[in-house]
Amino acid sequence: MSRIKYSSKINPGEYQQLVNVYQSVGWVGHDLIKVEQIFVNSTHIAIAKDNETIIGFARALSDGVFNAAIYDVVIHPEYQRQGIARNLVQQLLDQFESLSCIHLIATTGNEAFYSKLGFKKLITAMAVYHKPHLEAEYTEF
Repeated sequence: MSRIKYSSKINPGEYQQLVNVYQSVGWVGHDLIKVEQIFVNSTHIAIAKDNETIIGFARALSDGVFNAAIYDVVIHPEYQRQGIARNLVQQLLDQFESLSCIHLIATTGNEAFYSKLGFKKLITAMAVYHKPHLEAEYTEF
């Protein structure tokens, strides 16, 4: 039996654990204040825990009628390639079954993973990045 448990709630004392997971994958700009703010403002979250330790999560924003956007599917490196990210994304997708469209921007190199979950490249998707290094990584022109 798997020791990984899933939930859709974050307790106020657990935000530092989220920061630790972000930092474990090199996302060092996610400090405690920012992480608390983005999770409080997210409409949907999925959390994976090993015992009481958060080891992965996914979050989303949705209008609850037509659209949702999934952000920050992050798994601690020690727990990657165990199906945890798949489970977290599927939990969010299950909550969005009545919606017309679920958007997601994959981190570079993870496109094949999301394709296996049913995500497809968009013909008309566009974005504005205010940070040049992100613009260079994620846009075509």
